[in-house]
Amino acid sequence: MVYANGEERISLRFRIVKQPFGKSVESRYNRDILESRKEPVIVNFAPALKPSRALAVAEALVVNLVWASSFVLVKIGLYDLGPLTLAGLRYFIGFLVLLPWMAHNGSAALRALPARRWIHLILIGVCAYPIGNGALFWGLQYMPATTGSFLLSFTPLLVLGMSIFWLREIPTRRQGAGMAVAVAGSVLFFSAGLMAGNPGAITVVAAGLVGFAFFGILGRAAARDRQVDTLSLTAIPLAFGGGLLLCFALPLEGLPRFSALVAIVVFWLAVVNTAFAYMLYNHSLQVLTAFEMNVMMNLTPLVTAALAWLFLSEKLDPLQIVGMVTAIGGIVLVQWRESSG
Repeated sequence: MVYANGEERISLRFRIVKQPFGKSVESRYNRDILESRKEPVIVNFAPALKPSRALAVAEALVVNLVWASSFVLVKIGLYDLGPLTLAGLRYFIGFLVLLPWMAHNGSAALRALPARRWIHLILIGVCAYPIGNGALFWGLQYMPATTGSFLLSFTPLLVLGMSIFWLREIPTRRQGAGMAVAVAGSVLFFSAGLMAGNPGAITVVAAGLVGFAFFGILGRAAARDRQVDTLSLTAIPLAFGGGLLLCFALPLEGLPRFSALVAIVVFWLAVVNTAFAYMLYNHSLQVLTAFEMNVMMNLTPLVTAALAWLFLSEKLDPLQIVGMVTAIGGIVLVQWRESSG
């Protein structure tokens, strides 16, 4: 029998044999079956207990700081690789990094997943990777890294409406005000004369924002209701999304050829910015709402802009810094709900 949590147990009906002196013992036949069929050990890579809110916020903070570096690293990777190839390699290798833990758990947990859970996980992978990140990677060829990062700060506006409609998660007034402050920070940032990049690229990235919004909603629903464990919620979408990207990349961009530097960048993106970061992201979604998590994404432009200034010679003026600090103030208001209540 396979239970919902992936454990496999064996139900046996014992045959009791009456011995001459009145003692009832199991038959040797049944003992042999018991010895030959051992219950598999299910190992969960992620903590089994639901994290506290403080831990969830800390995990989300780490994730956003790590992901802020992705924009700069992706720009470096695009020197040698096409956008679909780079995205596909990053996410599929990220899946391969997690595969040993999936293998250690065995196939019982995966067999226990109903068809609707598989569809849910596949949709997460398609929305996040081919649609969301695929569009973003393509757009970064024609716009500064800081612009790409900051466009993502508008994702909470989409997530807010979708989470109210689908998840019935309604933000407080303070959180609504915090989002308004964060958006005001975005306006200040762009008003500083930031180069927007190619209009067509902005349109493609904007379409990718819809994919990111669905990714946040679907991931929150699975994590909040504990539909699957954190490892499966991370690895299975990476496998489908990354694999699909590579299927498109090979005929469109050809076999990849890259330098040692770009190889290191791809490996770092796969291990740290993908396998590690997405595990933390999905674990924190057990506590944080999709809206709260996506508002925290507004932290990424601060780090991205600093990294782009250091490594890509992209300029950052004082008004942009004011805009980013304002956005951080809005994020604080959104996350303040639990600690002040």
